[in-house]
Amino acid sequence: MLKDITLGQFFPGKTPAHRLDPRTKIVLTFVYIIALFFVHSFTGYAFVAVTLLAAMRVSRVKPRAMINGLRPLVLLIAITAFINAFFTAGDDVIFRIGFLRMTWDGLRRAAFMLLRVVFLVCGSFLLTYTTAPLAITDGLERLLSPLEKLRFPAHDLAMIMSIALRFIPTLIGEADKIVSAQRARGASFDTGSIVQRAKALLPLLIPLFVSALTRATELATAMECRCYNGGDGRTRLHELHFTRLDAAAALLGTVFVAVIAVMSRLRWLV
Repeated sequence: MLKDITLGQFFPGKTPAHRLDPRTKIVLTFVYIIALFFVHSFTGYAFVAVTLLAAMRVSRVKPRAMINGLRPLVLLIAITAFINAFFTAGDDVIFRIGFLRMTWDGLRRAAFMLLRVVFLVCGSFLLTYTTAPLAITDGLERLLSPLEKLRFPAHDLAMIMSIALRFIPTLIGEADKIVSAQRARGASFDTGSIVQRAKALLPLLIPLFVSALTRATELATAMECRCYNGGDGRTRLHELHFTRLDAAAALLGTVFVAVIAVMSRLRWLV
């Protein structure tokens, strides 16, 4: 069900991950994502998996939440793996189907790409699961604030990302209601050919777009009525402060990057 999708949701808690400064979590997430692109062995991905599981343990995020969040991306991940498996050049051919052929190099690359996408998405989910949207907005704005001297709209960008994260669960819930209403009228979204399924989505997509535009208009009107003018002269209810916990997290992040760098340098393979 669409309501089981946890993309963009925040799970309140009092774990060490929840208590970290949002700027620390944002920086660690970006460092984690960049480090993934330097992993080129199964040993490296095993180390990343252990690190991710340890982070989930500390933040008390259940594996089911990760699985539910990955559901909307299953098709994209499958297409990515398929393209890498069958369109990577190599001499050792496993089997051939027409003009498609799978090689050992392609299979290995597909496995790496599959793991990379899954770990990248799961690591990003940890940020949204343990950080409130307003905290992400404040943290991102503070990190980008030095660029305001170059007329970079740091506050506007942070506000756009915050609103987008807030709208994801709302739109998922709205889509679930529309699907239930259409099924009550006899619509079917799981049967027929691909073309028939695509046509069946039209009664779902049109009301969803109308609802999204309506909510966006109402939000813009509400912000204008409250004389919202961006970050000029804005005060904060909760000021951001780095603590010893943030220093410890930064140290662990440095160790993670160092291990990945060593593995990438030595080209460790399984």
